Amino acid sequence: MNAYPISVLGFGDNVVDKYEHIATMYPGGNAVNFAVFAKKLGVDRSAYMGIFGSDVEAEHVISSLCEEGVELARCQQVVGVNGAARVTVDETGDRIFLGSNEGGVRGDMRYVIDRFAAEYVRGFDLVHSGNYCFTERELPKIHAEGVPISFDFSDDSTDEYFEQIAPFVTYAFMSMGDAPMDEIKAKLEWVCKLGPRFACASRGSLGSVAYDGERFYEQGIKPVAPEDLKDAMAAGDSLLTAFLVTYLAKQKAGEDGPDAIAACLDFAAGFAAETCKIEGSWGHPMAYEV
Repeated sequence: MNAYPISVLGFGDNVVDKYEHIATMYPGGNAVNFAVFAKKLGVDRSAYMGIFGSDVEAEHVISSLCEEGVELARCQQVVGVNGAARVTVDETGDRIFLGSNEGGVRGDMRYVIDRFAAEYVRGFDLVHSGNYCFTERELPKIHAEGVPISFDFSDDSTDEYFEQIAPFVTYAFMSMGDAPMDEIKAKLEWVCKLGPRFACASRGSLGSVAYDGERFYEQGIKPVAPEDLKDAMAAGDSLLTAFLVTYLAKQKAGEDGPDAIAACLDFAAGFAAETCKIEGSWGHPMAYEV
């Protein structure tokens, strides 16, 4: 029996993160990372749905996802370059993005949820997507099917973007860095008034703050020993995945409320710390020619 009897779907972006300082690329992308981390946590079913290119980079992401046991039944592959980002890492292990190809072929076309894809989506307890997934126009369709949506907003998401997307979202995540606490709390309250039942702001080394529409939750990080720190890439993705997986499982078991939320946030912080001990988002390195 799996640890968490739920089914989840990552919908949207897949990329390779090209670490230029070591000429090594790793698979990643917010939606892909969600699906992989959920599978590692032990959900019943974890899938990714999105568009791949036809190059070596795309094949590396596909083969890596297959090795991780992520379901790819509704993916599409088209002729073109896959999404890729150029990355380096500083002395603290924090990632520094140097640029990207804006999603590659995925940025030139959109995944359309037709009646058959909608039937597939209905088989999941949650669909996760994000700011760079190019899925905005499909979210109302998922919402109409009654499937909860989690969404990872970016630190450059405008108020207009929140107003457009948040009404279709059940769980909203965002990064707010070292913003003042009163600003963070005001933002979380505002976001929940737009529709989400839960909103969470990650703050890097300062931990995270969450709001459930009634109360706030503050969660610190779980420190990683300097000798164990490899890479903070996807720490935020692992945090939100671990929270969602454990919280959804608790809801299915009839557990909810402040204690459940607090426990899931604490677990998520620990899972995120473990991610920082891995190079790349979740491993699978491949050398490439610069």
